[in-house]
Amino acid sequence: MAAQAILASRALNTHSSAPEFALKDSQGQDVKLSDYRGRVVLLNFWATWCGPCQVEIPWFVEFENKYQAAGFTVLGVSMDEEGWKVVRPFLAAKQVNYPVVLGDEKVNQLYGGIESLPTTLVLDREGRIVFIHSGLVARDEYRKEIEQLIGHQPS
Repeated sequence: MAAQAILASRALNTHSSAPEFALKDSQGQDVKLSDYRGRVVLLNFWATWCGPCQVEIPWFVEFENKYQAAGFTVLGVSMDEEGWKVVRPFLAAKQVNYPVVLGDEKVNQLYGGIESLPTTLVLDREGRIVFIHSGLVARDEYRKEIEQLIGHQPS
């Protein structure tokens, strides 16, 4: 809950709409957050040098595979200052299967100033922030949040 308190103090909180952005993917194409309206989105701010980010990314690859057909996607926002020259090889090595864009100072400010990586928001199908996490979070916590929002019934 500390992450929620920090972000809420900067006017970014649960039940508000996630701020819209348009950022470039590795092909130079614009990717807008609104492109994913209607899907549950795990919006992950990360960097290649971030140890906890490296722990989470394989989980996100797994979630993308498992829940994509149910209307879920991960959207990674790399905050690497070195840009695609470090991000592309990292994505290839980790076999990342979800869209990744390069963040910039504008998106950093839109999201209240990302102070720690990873910072992850889980958005509902209307683009509203439902969960906010700062730092490493348990894989099972993410799984439960995703399943709650996609309406997955445990078997």
